[in-house]
Parts: sequence; structure tokens; C-alpha cells
Amino acid sequence: MGMPRNKKVDTKDAEAQSIPSKFMDPLPDNFAPVFVQNQFRTKIDLPTKELYPNVQGKCAIITGSNTGLGFESARQLLMLGLSHLIMGVRSLEKGNEAAEKLRPANLTAKIDVWQLDMESYISIQSFVHKCHNELQRLDIVILNAGLSPIKFSVSSTSHEKTIQVNHLSTALLAVLLLPCLKSKGGGKDLPRLTIVNSIMAHLCKFPNRDQRPILNSFDDINITPWDPQERYGVSKLLSQLFFVKLADMVNPDSVIINMVDPGLTKGTNLARDVKGIVGIAAKGFFSLAGRPVERGSATYVDAVLGHGKESHGCFLMNCKISPVL
Repeated sequence: MGMPRNKKVDTKDAEAQSIPSKFMDPLPDNFAPVFVQNQFRTKIDLPTKELYPNVQGKCAIITGSNTGLGFESARQLLMLGLSHLIMGVRSLEKGNEAAEKLRPANLTAKIDVWQLDMESYISIQSFVHKCHNELQRLDIVILNAGLSPIKFSVSSTSHEKTIQVNHLSTALLAVLLLPCLKSKGGGKDLPRLTIVNSIMAHLCKFPNRDQRPILNSFDDINITPWDPQERYGVSKLLSQLFFVKLADMVNPDSVIINMVDPGLTKGTNLARDVKGIVGIAAKGFFSLAGRPVERGSATYVDAVLGHGKESHGCFLMNCKISPVL
């Protein structure tokens, strides 16, 4: 399931040469040195108005922005001068509570809270319909909403929840929002669509890769035994493969599409379902190795403001273009 590569390029020189992720050498099988470099030897700079001066007047959608990385990236964009924020959230009550906490970051900005249930195709379509009808401008979309459940469950769509939310619904929302970005992008900067991804895509084993139809095989625990870490990783792998292909079909002169890995980050709700001894161990590991949430969120801001057309179809890790599979 790897991406075809017509040319091999050293990762450290790739961005300077504007080489897409799909043509780069893959990450090494021994992931430990990469993890150590990412989490202990790399410092992500926080965004400043000096680095990103052209944010005022722009409108951004951030899904899952009532908590964690989505919330913090919204706060950072508002502090940079973002004029209009749309928070796509499942719970309007929690979204409105989060919006009140965000308002001091930019007292002149407009903040809207719109309902978006990533387990519902109807909700996704309604959200996009509202974007087309009510927005005069749309410059930035960050698809951050995702989950990592520890137990197998099926959503109302009849698909397993991790694959549904992290891949199927994210792909649908992106495709439906592209015309809106193309028609409502304003100013001299091209509109941006950034999808939150993960280095975990590089670590999954994908044992059911030969099953057909492949997506349905995730819905039957007897076909594909449940492993929450593996399932999260493969959901991100499927997303990578989809968005690399989608970017090939979209002109970067109309919308720039990229993916971003925020790194292992503490202070998020991604592992909220983990309880007991495992939960205590996970909390300790995140506390030791995880980035602060403001540093992880800074990678989102970098993805939408710090890169041009050279990042189209690319996977960004540590704010640099990095390999996809």
C-alpha cells in the first residue's frame, strides 16, 4: 500500500528542493531514533505576528476546536489577528463554553460555533451547506476532529468509529469544502486545507490490506481483530493515501492541501478513554515525552501559514516536509 516513488531524495534536503513527500525515502524501520529526535531534540517555535503578519481579515474553520490541539490552534490564530473563526464541534454547549474562553485572545474577532457530528453524513452535509450559504470568505480549514477509542464500536453509518471519523468522514468533509475554499478564498494568499495526521500511520502493520472490500473488513472484528493502537494508525494511513491522491487532482493554484503531524502531545483528550493502570502509565508517558499543547498546536499554524505550494499533497512533521508511505 506504499506510495509509488519515481525519485529518491534525502529527507533533509527535500523541502529546499520542493520535493513532494511521496517522492522521499521512507522513514527508517527502526523508529526509535526518529521518536527521540522529534520529542526530545526538536523545539517547535510558537507563532508570532512577525512570523505570520497576514492573518487579519481571514476566516478559518477548525473542527474539534473546543478542546486540546484544536482549541489551542484556534487561540493562536486569533492572537495573530484572525478575523473570523468557525468552530465545528459536536456539542454546541461545550463549543460555546470554549468560545467564551477564546474571546479574550482577540476581542474584535467574530467567533461562531457550528454543530458538526463527524459520525453523521447528514451533519457533515448540513455544515458544508451552511458554509456555502453564510460565509462571505473562507481562507483556512483545519480538519482536526478525530478519535482513538480503546474499544471496538460501530457508528450509525455501520462503519467502525475510528475509520469512520478519522478517514471516511474527514475525506467527505474535505471534498465537500473544496468548492467553498475555491470560491470564497480572499486576498493574495491561496486558501489552505490542512488535515491533521499522525506519524502512527508509518507504524501500523495493516494485516487486512489484502481483504476486499477493504473498508468493510474494518467493521467485522472477526475479520480484523481489534487493536486500538493499530486501528488509529491505519486510519491515519488511509487518510494519508487518500489526501495524497486528492492533492494530485486539485490544482495548487486554487487550494493548497497538506497534512500535519503535531507530534506526541500532552494535555489533549485523545487518550481520554484509557483507564486504570494502563491509563496511569499512558499519562506518565505523555507527561515525560509529550510536547506541550501550545507547541503541538503551533505545527497547525505553521501548516496553514508557513508553507506555500511546495507543501501541496505533503506530510509535515516538525514543520518540515516529510515522507509519506
